[in-house]
Amino acid sequence: MVGFVIVSHSETLAKGVVELTKMMADDVPIRAAGGLDDGSFGTSFEKISNAIEEVYSDDGVIVLMDMGSAVMTTEMVLELMPERKIVMADCPLVEGAVAATVSAMVGRSLDEIMNELSDVREQKKLQ
Repeated sequence: MVGFVIVSHSETLAKGVVELTKMMADDVPIRAAGGLDDGSFGTSFEKISNAIEEVYSDDGVIVLMDMGSAVMTTEMVLELMPERKIVMADCPLVEGAVAATVSAMVGRSLDEIMNELSDVREQKKLQ
């Protein structure tokens, strides 16, 4: 099953997104990598690396990030894991995490989930 990592500047936000996804897709491997090691705001290379290691399988890992340095730090982590099947999703964090984990729960592949996430990126909340 595809695994997921939620990268945020806020530990609370990352954990909250994981908690929300667990309500609908409890068996899907997902980890929060939010905030710095001391709990302050920022992004931690080590937290991201460790979270990826915890959920990694041959099915791959999708990383969803909030913004800015979360993206840059994730890119640095992935540069050191070129042989791994890991991708970054360009979509809204919460909506993407929920949609992706539900798709993983029903057995969709990493490529199928990434295709679905491109649709999530384009969805409007208000008509």
